[in-house]
Formats: sequence, structure tokens, C-alpha cells
Amino acid sequence: MNTTQQETVQTPDQDTDVSKKRPKPGERRVQILQTLAAMLEAASAERITTAALAKKLDVSEAALYRHFASKAQMFEGLIEFIESSVFSLINQIYEREANPKAQVTKIMTMLLQFAEKNPGMARVMAGDALVFENERLQQRMNQFFDRFESSLKQSLRLLADVQKSSTPTVDAQVKASVLTAFVVGRVQRFTRTGFKRMPTEHLDASLAQLLA
Repeated sequence: MNTTQQETVQTPDQDTDVSKKRPKPGERRVQILQTLAAMLEAASAERITTAALAKKLDVSEAALYRHFASKAQMFEGLIEFIESSVFSLINQIYEREANPKAQVTKIMTMLLQFAEKNPGMARVMAGDALVFENERLQQRMNQFFDRFESSLKQSLRLLADVQKSSTPTVDAQVKASVLTAFVVGRVQRFTRTGFKRMPTEHLDASLAQLLA
């Protein structure tokens, strides 16, 4: 995972044997999420089992369940990391940038860069890593993008006012929906192509057209 947050859950290198280090109390939970994220980065990754995860960590499956009641809870841990990282950064953008158009541009760029730097997280965001998992996980990612769209709408409403729109609320809703669909599409393309097509490809030009 990315290191832009205070609580980092960095993805270890594939050949790093994380089991060689004895984690301090409380660190094993983060280590489990690190390893799960690393396993998700395999472009052709099939459904990840707790047995495979335990083997990667060189621990028993029972050891995993001392920290997470189920595999679904492990994925929830990844989703919580995505949520806390993205919305913390959105709040920082609001605090540091007053121009609503610049806010939208920076929010869009930030999310796509986050996905690009965290391929394992991108698979969770795109939903393909959740296909065989508990349905509530996909529902939670849907809620994440609903919240993301609301964040865009907030800035776009201000932008519509600046542009003297006669229908600022409708304009903001429509643009927020289009921009969110663009982000989701870019993340899905990234995972579908085995991480070859970058989410930020031609991003400046794309945003210039979308926000024209």
C-alpha cells in the first residue's frame, strides 16, 4: 500500500519473507494485511485462500483467526485503509486549495495515483478481488465511491456558482457522476490489463475535457 498515510500498510516485495521478523504485539494484524495486498498484486491472482495466506506468512490458519474473525474481515481491513487514506487526503486538499476546479482536479489525480501506486488496493477498488468474497464487501466499495462522488459534488457545486450556472445543483450532480464513472473505469482498466494501462495515462488532457 502507499505510504501517504501516517498508518502505512506497505506492500512487501514478493520475495521478502515477512515471517523471519518476530512482530511486536499489534503488528501481526498489519503484517497480514501487507501480505494480502502483496498477493493481490499478482495480475493473474485467483481467489486467495486463508491457507495460502497463512503459508505466505509461515503461520497457521489459526494464527490468522486470532487477529481476524474471517477472511472477509481481512478484506474489510484493506477497505478501511483505502477509505482512511483517500478521505484524509481529500480533507487535506479542501484545507489547502480554495479554487473549486483545482480541488476537483487534485481529488481525481490523487485517487488515480493512489490506485496506480497500490495495485493490490486497485483490485479491491475495481471489485475483481471481491468477486468470490462476501457480498457486503462489494457493497462497502460501492459506498466508498458514493462518498467519493459526494466529495466531488461539493466542489463542483461551488464551481457551478463561480461559472454563474443557472442550474448549479443539477450541473454538479451530473459532472460528479461522470467524473466518478471515469475514475472507476480507469481503475478497472488498470486491473483488467494486468496493471499495464496506467490510471493516470493522459490524465491532464482527459480532465481538461471533462471539466471544460
